[in-house]
Amino acid sequence: RRVIDRLQPWGIVNNAGFGAIGAIEDVSDEEAHSAFETMVFAPLRLARLALPHMRRRGGGRIVNISSIYGITTTPLSGWYQGAKHALEALSDALRIEVAKDGVRVVLIEPGGFDTGIWEDTHSEVEKRPHSKYRTAYGRLQAGVKLSRPMRGNPKPVARVIARALTSGRPSPRYLVGADAQAIAFWDRLLPTEVKDRVTRLSLGL
Repeated sequence: RRVIDRLQPWGIVNNAGFGAIGAIEDVSDEEAHSAFETMVFAPLRLARLALPHMRRRGGGRIVNISSIYGITTTPLSGWYQGAKHALEALSDALRIEVAKDGVRVVLIEPGGFDTGIWEDTHSEVEKRPHSKYRTAYGRLQAGVKLSRPMRGNPKPVARVIARALTSGRPSPRYLVGADAQAIAFWDRLLPTEVKDRVTRLSLGL
């Protein structure tokens, strides 16, 4: 609060997060709470602290970094994705609530970029040697390694964040990356049963 009160920001970018790998039943309460504290409560807490200053300035900008997994869901990182889904819903609600004050709330939904967020997959898997999902973790880990060369430099995300901050009329959300565009397209197109079947086959679930 002291920092926000001193800076009185016109705009804030909430970009804290971590991978939170694990099946729903494998993740401890402490790990789950940490995921939601970092990726849901902390960003909204900062937004609530900044809003009075933005209103006094006659407007402002709140940019929340979500993920393509804030609009779709896959197994073995459900707590991460649940936090991102919550951030999306709260950002949508906040956007409507503060629009009349000249405050714009923007969601950034990146796909896979080389940020290192999933590089701890191996250590997370090793923490659960007796999990019934051991085979699925192994396949997930292999997929993360295989996709590494395809994960691009995160500069495009930085450029979109800059656009979200400086545009006179920013979009409510920005999908960033060809993979994010493709995942969003297929998520809308395919029936849930088909997506479930493909995912289970790929992970051995």
